[in-house]
Amino acid sequence: MENYNLENKKLPLIPIRGIGIFPNMLIHFDVGREKSVNALEEAMLEDSNVFLTVQKEATLDTPTKDDFYDIGVVCKIKQMLKISGENIRVLAEGINRGKIIDIIQDEPYFEANIDEYSYINDDQINEELEATKRVCVETFELYAEVERKISTETVESVRNMKNPNKLADTITSFISLKPEDKQRLLQIFDPFERFEELTAILAKETNVLQIEDQISERVRKQVSEFQREYYLKEQIKAIQKELGYDDYEDEDNYRTKIKKLKIPKDIKEKINKEINKLDRISASSPDAGVIRTYLDFVLELPWNKKSKDNLDIKKAKEILKKDHFGLEEVKERILEHLAVRQLNPSQKGSIICLVGPPGVGKTSIAGSIARAMDKKFVRISLGGVRDESEIRGHRRTYVGAIPGRIIDSISKCKVNNPVFLLDEIDKLASDFRGDPASALLEALDPEQNSTFTDHYLDVSFDLSKVMFITTANTTSTIPSPLLDRMEVIEISGYTDEEKFNIAEKYLIKKQLKNNGLTTDDISISKVVIKEIINHYTRESGVRGLERNIGKIIRKSAVQILEKHKKPIVINSKNISSYLGAPRYLFDEAYDENQIGLVTGLAWTSVGGETLFVEVNVMKGEGKLQLTGQLGDVMKESAIAGLSYIKANAEKYGIDSKVLKENDVHVHVPEGAIPKDGPSAGITITTAILSALTNTYIYKDVAMTGEITIRGRVLPIGGLKEKLLAAKRAGIKKVIVPMKNKPDVEKINSKVIKTLDIVYATTIDEVIDSAFVK
Repeated sequence: MENYNLENKKLPLIPIRGIGIFPNMLIHFDVGREKSVNALEEAMLEDSNVFLTVQKEATLDTPTKDDFYDIGVVCKIKQMLKISGENIRVLAEGINRGKIIDIIQDEPYFEANIDEYSYINDDQINEELEATKRVCVETFELYAEVERKISTETVESVRNMKNPNKLADTITSFISLKPEDKQRLLQIFDPFERFEELTAILAKETNVLQIEDQISERVRKQVSEFQREYYLKEQIKAIQKELGYDDYEDEDNYRTKIKKLKIPKDIKEKINKEINKLDRISASSPDAGVIRTYLDFVLELPWNKKSKDNLDIKKAKEILKKDHFGLEEVKERILEHLAVRQLNPSQKGSIICLVGPPGVGKTSIAGSIARAMDKKFVRISLGGVRDESEIRGHRRTYVGAIPGRIIDSISKCKVNNPVFLLDEIDKLASDFRGDPASALLEALDPEQNSTFTDHYLDVSFDLSKVMFITTANTTSTIPSPLLDRMEVIEISGYTDEEKFNIAEKYLIKKQLKNNGLTTDDISISKVVIKEIINHYTRESGVRGLERNIGKIIRKSAVQILEKHKKPIVINSKNISSYLGAPRYLFDEAYDENQIGLVTGLAWTSVGGETLFVEVNVMKGEGKLQLTGQLGDVMKESAIAGLSYIKANAEKYGIDSKVLKENDVHVHVPEGAIPKDGPSAGITITTAILSALTNTYIYKDVAMTGEITIRGRVLPIGGLKEKLLAAKRAGIKKVIVPMKNKPDVEKINSKVIKTLDIVYATTIDEVIDSAFVK
């Protein structure tokens, strides 16, 4: 034993039975005997190791020092877990071999004087030892091929192991041996002798396993396939009954259900393979539960179940009109869909994307569409979803695998043709777990979704009958391949008139009902609704409007209960006592014509706004100064406008010396608010030209449009909201780009009937309409 370092220790001793342990090996065993529990507690209390040795007779409950082997293993306790009764499940790791010198005490637990043998010069291998090591590894590889329970990864790790002592102990731990045979190997300290003994055992076990395989093969050939199948099935059923698994649905029932389903042949074959696999494994196997869960889910899917659509256009129109005010384009699209379905029942489901600011009713109209078409309604929110498996499910190789949210929702609604709302599709995220937006490509492509494959399902499912509706606040964050598969319907913000109608017809009634009141209890005047819209909310939708109406009704409810006063009348005189001072005051047109000051129009996420551009000309060096927290695009518009004026100075009667000897300062008030976009181009140019020529601008004129350095006026977006802002500010004339004329024609004439709209293609046409002659 010259290759070992000897160290004497006093350690708690636990005799184990029926199992063997070796250094560098993890072992689970249960402790229930009082002495063993005390030894464990002592080891944990002192934070010391414990000595494990095997009992000679496993049936003995109260062993003495003569009933266990002298040679054992010094172990580190890694984990303790209390299980049923007083039993403790222990996880221990073998460290070194040890030998009992004498037993110090046997009460309340065994404590022994141990010699611990730790390896020294462990990596120094002579030629003789290397040869026996290689022979042993080769024999182990042959054993692994016959045994089949040992994985290729295990064999590979053994092959690459350098340390001879660790290698011999590791190989021993993988062989199915009796405890006394394992003890014999444990007691061989010399690695050369241990390899020799181990090689002999491996060769013998390999030979026995090969003979067993030959016998089994001969028996299998003698028994007919029918007899074998019948015998095994009866055996499995008997075992299942004995173990209490007889209440499971048997495989024949699964096969009967499969035959009734009208599904493609390849899908039936795939499901039958899973049933055959279930046939071959024990009911107590974890895989059996996984397969049964999968089969139950697959058979519950609505492969052929669909709801009968309401194709009555008149009825659908009434429902949509009753539920929502405005949103005419969406309603028209749904009626078109119903008309086509009447003419062509086999038409595939469509994918509609409703895009608009928050609070305009995108989500709620999807529910109304389902009601109008008499379909089931399913909604999932995609906001913040960053895991691809949320959409397409997990593969069943993973523990706890579940189907994706699309297939799971279809399964729950029990039909294969619902209205399916994918809410907030613009807020999908992506990270190392995949890109959910890419996973949606197949589901949202009418040409592909008839064969949508969920990873958990592992077979194709037809989604072509589903009517997908997606919602988004903006299309800028939706990947272009995904956006290309959808029909985008823009829902702009509501006009003040639309908000007024929504509040009067829907919101007040809804809030009264929610708060347990009626119109007999509270009276809210029309003036109050307009006050709330103009001075207490600033939004494209109606969420803030509804909140303020709810606040008024709740405060009124308190007054009714406290003062027993009915009805409560809300008017323009007492609204501030319910909602406080007005929060928003809209800019209004100036009372007099101005020089160097022009009213522009801007689009924001909560609607249109007026934007005043001020210009001063002062002595300087011909520089352009920009203030008001302008963005890069807006700054470039100002530079382009001044460039045009300099190039055409003679045309407008501006002396070139004036441009060289003066600075131009452009300022947009409310400097704390960032401003950007090209639509203020003509506004800035007109203001600069007014200041340089000392010409007045009409007080009731507003404008919007992009400018080029050649003086052309280019189109802009958000025109409806901008025109509403102009109307609200008391503007009478609005100058817009000629190319925006189709956008104006789409707007309801009631909205802009008081506005004189001038169309311009060049800056000269803008000046003609804006400058006071």
